[in-house]
Amino acid sequence: MEKIKIGVIGVGGMGYAHCKSVNELEEAELTCVSDIDEEVAKERGEEFGVKYFTDYKELIKSGLCDAVIVATPHWFHPEISIFAFENGLHVLSEKPIAVRVSDADRMIEAAKKSGKVFTIMFQRRTEPFARKAREIIESGTLGEIQRTLCVDPWYRAQAYYNSATWRATWIGEGGGVLINQAPHTIDLFTYLAGLPKKIEAKTRTKIHDIEVEDEVSALLEYKNGAWGYYYTSTCEPVGPARIEIAGDKGKLVISGTTLTLYKYEKPISVFTKEAESMWAGLKVEEETVTLPENVATGHKEIIRNFVHAILEGEELYVKGEEGLNSVEFINACILSGKKNKVVEIPVDRGEYDELLEELKKTSKPKKVVKVVRETDPKFKK
Repeated sequence: MEKIKIGVIGVGGMGYAHCKSVNELEEAELTCVSDIDEEVAKERGEEFGVKYFTDYKELIKSGLCDAVIVATPHWFHPEISIFAFENGLHVLSEKPIAVRVSDADRMIEAAKKSGKVFTIMFQRRTEPFARKAREIIESGTLGEIQRTLCVDPWYRAQAYYNSATWRATWIGEGGGVLINQAPHTIDLFTYLAGLPKKIEAKTRTKIHDIEVEDEVSALLEYKNGAWGYYYTSTCEPVGPARIEIAGDKGKLVISGTTLTLYKYEKPISVFTKEAESMWAGLKVEEETVTLPENVATGHKEIIRNFVHAILEGEELYVKGEEGLNSVEFINACILSGKKNKVVEIPVDRGEYDELLEELKKTSKPKKVVKVVRETDPKFKK
């Protein structure tokens, strides 16, 4: 059996779990690892019995791998991925693909030029509820979308932010909850409902001692005139995330991983004009959607899909260029919140780069009580 040789870059956190996943796939082989921390790189290399590097460029040019998984902090995803593409390797990048849209553009262009497979670790797309929700929307069951909603609450204690000097800084992360916790749900939201045309957002630091946002509220407007609302924060311990997509013919509500579908007897646009009674109301059929069982999900499934896309052209769960959508959304929210104005998508690349450079000038590494490099246990699957 032909195997794809994979190198993992950044193995102190999530990359460590990816190493384990690669080793569990018959079609893949972990051949090398890299981490800027030599102690971590050596430990992982010895654990998996592979060559280790402290310089990602040496790994990429080593000839030991056909593809790389990039699991470093966000800022480094573009430069590493672009270098990999330029040296003939396939790339699976952790989310988000970049901190700013201009870098995401360069990444996508490099992938196209190379002709190599490019995908993103948006593993929630593999989950049964996401697959079924996409199927319902693409079938036209909801009709034209009229309204959207996404409320995505998270919680982080101050100890989380104190675990590393780079966390929750403009120079280290390039943002707060939007760039760190929210990308997976933003990806699902834009994957299902599409990108809005305009965003008017409010961002603030509500309860944490950090320089970036821990709360965001945004009004959305879509190309067809539909309106939407988006909210996220790390200040609210009660979940789950909720997504609503309301159309002319029905509405889909996603609460955590539960789907509820509301089907209207007639499209609203038709019934509203035809109804003769002043108190007329649409009949609505409510259905809790049955989800497919025994479906492969998670990080390992994204890696398997990546490998099979290389080997036999299997369709990707996440095409590399789709990684731009979440970055557009995130950058638009931050730009709108900082400039106190409505921002149109696509985001003005020059304006956003200028804003981020200004924010980075005032950014300061934090003092930490204890450096901790570990992944949220909820996301190790």
